[in-house]
Amino acid sequence: MHKDNSNAGGARTLAVPSGRGSRLARLGWMATGIAGGMMAEGARQLAQGNRPKVSELLLTPANVRRVADQLAKLRGAAMKVGQLISMDSGDLLPPALAEILARLRSDARAMPRAQVIGMLDANWGKGWSKQFRHFSFTPMAAASIGQVHRAQARDGREMAIKIQYPGVRESIDSDVDNVAALLRMSGLLPRQMDVKPLLRDAKRQLHDEADYLREGKYLKRYGELLADASDYALPQFHAELTTRSVLAMSLVGGVPVESLMQSPQSERDRVVGLLFALLLRELFEFRLVQTDPNFANYRYDADSGRLILLDFGATRPYKAALANEFKRLMQGAIAGDRALMAAADMAIGYFDESTQHKHREAIVDMGEQAFEPFSHQGEYDFGSTKLPARIHQAAMALGMEREFWQLPPADAMLLQRKFGGLYLLAIRLKARVNLNALAQVALASGRHRD
Repeated sequence: MHKDNSNAGGARTLAVPSGRGSRLARLGWMATGIAGGMMAEGARQLAQGNRPKVSELLLTPANVRRVADQLAKLRGAAMKVGQLISMDSGDLLPPALAEILARLRSDARAMPRAQVIGMLDANWGKGWSKQFRHFSFTPMAAASIGQVHRAQARDGREMAIKIQYPGVRESIDSDVDNVAALLRMSGLLPRQMDVKPLLRDAKRQLHDEADYLREGKYLKRYGELLADASDYALPQFHAELTTRSVLAMSLVGGVPVESLMQSPQSERDRVVGLLFALLLRELFEFRLVQTDPNFANYRYDADSGRLILLDFGATRPYKAALANEFKRLMQGAIAGDRALMAAADMAIGYFDESTQHKHREAIVDMGEQAFEPFSHQGEYDFGSTKLPARIHQAAMALGMEREFWQLPPADAMLLQRKFGGLYLLAIRLKARVNLNALAQVALASGRHRD
């Protein structure tokens, strides 16, 4: 077998600390570094005759970089919890913490070759290389949980092999707790924010995503559900080489979906339409939603015109009751029926009987804005919308209401994140799509397929 000995095409590599002790030590170093940075900044400010607040000393650029760098080195749960907090609550977080977490979404370094070999030896056995003509140790992609390598099997099949970082699964619970405690102690999380439900869901989601046998099952399931949809393509699942820590799939081509910014308007419109049509089928027909809105999960094959779907680790089943309440919420928004929206909001868990009237009205207002692209008659022009800024402003105003600080159920937050992620992609591509027409079809014909 030919092995690629190149260094990730110039990509940075960094060994992932796999033991609990070494991972906890990373967090300790970060806390020590933050304390040292605070002392130095405090001394500098006092020498200038200033009396800085503790929060000002915590949120210096140097400390922001220190937190982001250490969490990125841990990867796994430590990195993922930052991503989850930022995506679920980003509108309500201090700018410095938002900056830290934004960096975490984009900063993932590759495992060095020795760790890759160690993981494959542990999962496939020492003689695994005999199964391949070629295995590239240069990762095609690296993220918070694992990284993907290109390989060619002995029979000529081109494959993509996703390898989990060592120690990720075993350290999920302790990493999530430790990072949350550190962020809380540092003052970077608002004291009034109850993040326990969010952290509980982060653990659940991470355990799901760290089980590649589970992801393989959903990859196969989506292939079956979309067998009648020629506009979509998925990798083929290779069960014989898949374990809980290694996922084997066929290699797919295409280009990153966000690279279509210079493509013809009609092509961009069609791709975004396909994404939203799929999401509506997932929620109302399949009741199975791939909840991660990362742009990297989608590629586009211009030759066939097919949208390529990747990464099913964050796939989540939805109960009929919740799917039906979201259907009522969307119907109410499209019809301008605020009473119907309020009833659905309460059933979903956005507020309860004790919530003040003004806060209920604010949540219904936000729902109207969130579904604006679907209630708009005709093509919605994402290229000219200020919708994210308006939603951000409304969320900030609600977040300042100290009598109301209620996080909705995890399933609802994940759906919000998925819709929001597709909105951001549509805005980047300046797409014009008639989402109202898509919604009318989905709401009228949605049926559950077991």
